[in-house]
Amino acid sequence: MQIENMELKNPTPPGVRQTKPKSSRSRSFLSYLLIAVAAFGLGFTLYKPYQSWAAPTTKFAVAVTSTQVKGVNTAPPSDLEVPADFKQFWELWRDLRDRYYQQPVDEKKMLYGAMTGLAESLGDPYTAYFEPTTAKEFSDSLQGKFEGIGAEIGIKDDQLQVIAPLPDSPAEKAGLKAGDAILKIDKTDTMSMTVEKAVSLIRGKKGTTVTLSIGRYKTEKDAKGKDKKIPTIQDVTITRDTISVKSVRVKYLRDGIALIEISSFNQDTSELFDKAVDEVLRKDSKGLILDLRNDPGGYLDRSIAVASAWVGDNIVVKERRQGKIVDQYRGTETARLKNIPTVVLVNGGSASASEIVAGALQDYKMAKLVGTKTFGKGSVQDYTEYADKSAVKITIAEWLTPNGRSINKLGIEPDVKIEPNQNDNADRDTQLDKALELLTGKPSPTQNKTGSAAK
Repeated sequence: MQIENMELKNPTPPGVRQTKPKSSRSRSFLSYLLIAVAAFGLGFTLYKPYQSWAAPTTKFAVAVTSTQVKGVNTAPPSDLEVPADFKQFWELWRDLRDRYYQQPVDEKKMLYGAMTGLAESLGDPYTAYFEPTTAKEFSDSLQGKFEGIGAEIGIKDDQLQVIAPLPDSPAEKAGLKAGDAILKIDKTDTMSMTVEKAVSLIRGKKGTTVTLSIGRYKTEKDAKGKDKKIPTIQDVTITRDTISVKSVRVKYLRDGIALIEISSFNQDTSELFDKAVDEVLRKDSKGLILDLRNDPGGYLDRSIAVASAWVGDNIVVKERRQGKIVDQYRGTETARLKNIPTVVLVNGGSASASEIVAGALQDYKMAKLVGTKTFGKGSVQDYTEYADKSAVKITIAEWLTPNGRSINKLGIEPDVKIEPNQNDNADRDTQLDKALELLTGKPSPTQNKTGSAAK
């Protein structure tokens, strides 16, 4: 995502910008794919009278000790043009704390709930507050190893859905597909549920299970022989496991065509991709297929390094904030693959960093895109961790392709639209077949999903 503070040793995931510490209450932290503590920290200590509201403007914070919360200092921040009525907030806090029928209440839990609601009030699925436990899980997931089902999830068209199952994961083995709607998680309805809440319910210890109610469409012929989409709902029980993602794999197909699959842009991607490129060049491959299908994204600098193999030091992606281009990111590697004919495979599970790569190669006409429209996750998040290890992620900008096309919500349209084989039991990969045909000029024999000819 973005590299802003060069003192950090790790890169930033593509939808996330890292920030320098703003005060003693927060510090920069790498994570994925912010400010809520301050907003609710004004006022007075809960046990003091309301008269203290009139005190001079000062800095403000929140103290959390065990289950007790104290508002520290007294006035709203000076840059608020219309100060919110925080007196009313603290009146509500006091009423809940003192009058709720089950005592004592957990004020720390109340604080985290208030900050979660503040982030959610913006109505942006990628702006979220993380309690300490959730923040750690979020961070761990970016290291390429965690315990869960192995699926990237997101919200599209106000619906929680699978962006992509990871290769060889419990989610993939259970049959989850990109675009599957997640209607319930262990009987908990997902209507209006945030991604972070969904992740907290789906993740869990290795060996435990989670049941997802999945909605998807199946295609059937109507009485006139025309395709008709039928909505279906099924419960899928998945056993959690340790998810360790090896992000790059290389294979060789017919007629000297190489296939590089990138399942995510993790910490190991640059090294593995470089090795794959070395191998492809050493074998004097006649063409290359870059498979970004079901790749949910990852680190920005990894996506830039991969795109560089074709575009060199040209602009890979632009960042737009409040209608203005505020940054442009150029390639960082030598264009070693620029003379190798290339096709990129994409689908609705291709998101974030994979869309950045696909968009750049398409803009520079370095590759043809084959498949279906990508997911459309082209926003930038700023991530800050606070002193108690909680954190906040705020959408601050959006990504544009080198030619200025917005990725966010719109996605990337392929040059050649090919739907996947709708028959779940078939081995044929129609999108891969088309890529091979474009590179070789020959109609493809039936291919199975591993790329080898079916027998």
